[in-house]
Amino acid sequence: MVRSRPVTFRRVPDIYQVSDHLRQGDAVTHRDRFEAVYDAYYPAIHQYAARRTGSPDDTADVISETFLTVWRRIGDLPEGEEALLWLYGVARRVLANQQRGATRRAVLAERLRAELAADRPVTPVELEHVRAAFDELRERDREVLALACWEGLTSDRIAKVVGCTAFTARTRLHRARKRLAAALERQASLTIAMGET
Repeated sequence: MVRSRPVTFRRVPDIYQVSDHLRQGDAVTHRDRFEAVYDAYYPAIHQYAARRTGSPDDTADVISETFLTVWRRIGDLPEGEEALLWLYGVARRVLANQQRGATRRAVLAERLRAELAADRPVTPVELEHVRAAFDELRERDREVLALACWEGLTSDRIAKVVGCTAFTARTRLHRARKRLAAALERQASLTIAMGET
C-alpha cells in the first residue's frame, strides 16, 4: 500500500480577498472564487480521489467532475473551511456514480458476452480448414470476402462500405477469392500431409 503525505492546503481566502491582483473594493467574480477554491483544495480532493480509485484516469475523472460541479454551483459553495467538507461530499457522490456506472457496464458486458457466445455459429469440424485458410489472409482480403459472403453485399455496396470505387472493390474481391483458393489448397495439402504421418 502506498503511503501518502498528509494533506496540507491553504486556507480559502475570504470572498472579498480572493485574489492578490484585485484592488480593494473590486467585485469578486465567480471565476475568481472558483480559482481560489481550486488552488486551495485541489491537493485535498486529488488525494481523496486517488485513495479511492483504481487508476490515474479514474482519479482524474473524479477530480474533474468534482470541480465541474463547483463551477456550476459556485453560489452554493459554503465559505471558509466548510467549503472543503462540501467538496468532499461532492467527490463522494461523484465516486458513487462512477462505481455504479462501472458496475452497470460490467453487468452489461457480461450479459453481452453470454449472448454473443450463445449466438456465435459453431464451425463444423469439416470446415476448420476453411476457417484456417480465411484467417491466413490479410485483413483487407478478409474484409471484402466477409462483406461479400457473410453480409451478402455486392461489389457496388462493398465499395461504399470500404470507401473505394466499384471497380476497385470488384478487383479486390476477385484477388481475395484467388488468395483464399490458394490458401485452401495449402490447407488441404497440410491436412493430407498430417494424415499420412
